[in-house]
Amino acid sequence: MQQQLYPRWELCIADDGSTRPETTALLRQIIDPRIKIKLLDANQGIAGASNAALALTTGDYVAFLDHDDELTPDALYHVVKAINAHDPDLIYSDEDKLSLEGYYLEPHFKPDYSPDLILSTNYICHLGVYRKTLLDKAAAGGSYLREGFEGSQDHDLVLRTLDHTDRVHHIPRVLYHWRMIRGSTAACYDSKNHAWEAGQRAVSDTLKRRGIAGETLLGQYPGTYRVKRTIQGQPLISVLIPFHDQPDLLRLCLDSILEKTTYPHFEVLGISNNSVEPETQALMAHYTAGDQRIRFLRHDIPFNYAAINNFAATHATGEHLLLLNNDMTVITPDWLEALLEHSQRPEVGAVGAKLYYPDDTVQHGGVIIGIGGIAGHAHKHFAAHNPGYFARLHLIQNLSAVTAACLMVKKSLYQTINGMDDKHLAVAFNDVDFCLRLREKGYLNVFTPYCELYHHESRTRGHEDTPQKKQRFIEEIAYMQKRHAAILLNGDPYYNANLPLDRDDFGML
Repeated sequence: MQQQLYPRWELCIADDGSTRPETTALLRQIIDPRIKIKLLDANQGIAGASNAALALTTGDYVAFLDHDDELTPDALYHVVKAINAHDPDLIYSDEDKLSLEGYYLEPHFKPDYSPDLILSTNYICHLGVYRKTLLDKAAAGGSYLREGFEGSQDHDLVLRTLDHTDRVHHIPRVLYHWRMIRGSTAACYDSKNHAWEAGQRAVSDTLKRRGIAGETLLGQYPGTYRVKRTIQGQPLISVLIPFHDQPDLLRLCLDSILEKTTYPHFEVLGISNNSVEPETQALMAHYTAGDQRIRFLRHDIPFNYAAINNFAATHATGEHLLLLNNDMTVITPDWLEALLEHSQRPEVGAVGAKLYYPDDTVQHGGVIIGIGGIAGHAHKHFAAHNPGYFARLHLIQNLSAVTAACLMVKKSLYQTINGMDDKHLAVAFNDVDFCLRLREKGYLNVFTPYCELYHHESRTRGHEDTPQKKQRFIEEIAYMQKRHAAILLNGDPYYNANLPLDRDDFGML
């Protein structure tokens, strides 16, 4: 602290009943007037000690610093710079780990504020800086940090403060070094299973406060959670499947839907685009006769994925639309429920799924704007069991875009933004543009790893392998560069400027 470039700070220390005389002796030797010390007679735990330190504060903002961790010398400078520029209520930075040998490890380059990700894991963590009046609101006359949430008291605190604000600013710089003491959460989360369970209680309590019907389950990895929201009513889902012949793929897709899907309230609209094979006609007749939920339409235009889906949407009777490629097969039986629990939320736009290649490697873990020039799929070719970057392959989170190979959206919302852009983006990037336009309207797009399907990518439309296709692709890139210049220039808010754009692995591989 005494090495900070920014001079206007106070350090408020609560000694939590230390029994070693050299500790209290060291504290009594401090003569810096900016350092305030409260010696507690008895150990009160992390919550009690933190509250005692908070009682000493006089600043407009409060930052939390564990006694064995370090700030970078420019940490408070960048915090104050952010305060002056953005007037936020809550500020957080990137962080890394500091080994006992003095090495800096595991930098966590975080996304900007993601309401769904903070329910899935405490990615905000360190360095967290709060406007003091926001902490007062969260405490509501009670304690700032609550007993009973030990090990996840910081997660509980940030969730309670977020009940009162969305003025959150992320500083994409490592400003905090989290020391890896043996037995600490920084060294190994498994060493504090009670912290995982405390975090589960914190998230569950948040759902109750916000009136969200659902349950909080422990996630696949320590410190992660799944908020499973209750489906409201029994809305009809219209599954829109464009196809051009290839009856073998269509059969696999439809059979997987009919055989595995647990949600009963859906209809399937197959949209034939210039199909001519007799086997395709026979297959359509077979499914139409066998299941009244399935019907087929013809839209014989030159292939235009956006226009075909827009056409299908006008014939759909469901409250929610599910855009689905014909080269998909269902893995998780409750796949529709996993999408619908988010699509039903009034603040949510598009909802996307976790997709795999047939070899069980990831094909889609969400879309990152800027990768490869315009946009790319996150964590491509990662093994199915790989956690991904800080477990993000297994966490519900907000992203700028998701693929329309499997995308759910409210029909009313699809119509509000006039569907997909079939004029400028006939084939490529129409889903990315669709999602970005939803974001421009203030909606959150959601990626859920709990809806899983196999994707035999592009077997239907093939690749950009003719001069005409290549020219069309060039024009679509140019349109995206113009239409979405701002996010391409400023960067994807759910990525991080410190992560690479020439790779889709978050720099992990």
